[in-house]
Amino acid sequence: MSESAGGGKDGRGARRELDSMIQDAGVAPAAIARLLDALEDEIRAPVVRGLGRKAQKALYGKVQGYAPICLIDLVPSNRPDLEEVRHLGRNSLPAFTIFEKRFCRLMGGAPDSPKELAGYNFQTLSPLTGPGYFIAVEDANTKEVLVDYKRLPDQTPEEWPEVRSNETGLSRFVYGFMVDRLRRVSEQVSIGSAARNGRELDSYFVLCRAD
Repeated sequence: MSESAGGGKDGRGARRELDSMIQDAGVAPAAIARLLDALEDEIRAPVVRGLGRKAQKALYGKVQGYAPICLIDLVPSNRPDLEEVRHLGRNSLPAFTIFEKRFCRLMGGAPDSPKELAGYNFQTLSPLTGPGYFIAVEDANTKEVLVDYKRLPDQTPEEWPEVRSNETGLSRFVYGFMVDRLRRVSEQVSIGSAARNGRELDSYFVLCRAD
């Protein structure tokens, strides 16, 4: 395994190891979390964004029930209300795979236990598809986070784009009637699956929080 100057794994070595661990049924989710947590910040996001569809689907199944993910994993409690927190992502679609989900805590939300977050999707097709706004909430039954595109925030950071409905124009075909489900992978990494009108789409995405 090649090493970086700082003593940690380089990106290619870490990505190969991560792919291998995801596909190995004998590797526990905690071991994957330890690998990702140990990576330097500038390496972690490219490694995560290197996961293709097969690895994303396998990882989503592998971490089911592993550990809870909370809203404060997406927007840490030390971040002010309405401050943007970027999550660098890659989806399993055949094109336009690189994107970001950007979250913030709403004004007046408890920093340690907010009830919901606002967010939108940042990607190259946003001028056509719309920003894909959503409200994120915790699912108490599964200890996962639901990203609900059927709900729109009534407050956002000033620099964010104008809030638009997800049920008109091209937005309807990309975000309309959608709810994503997020599962915890590590401290900064999560894996998601998309559903429309309650039907799973066999479509996945992975996110890495950019601190």
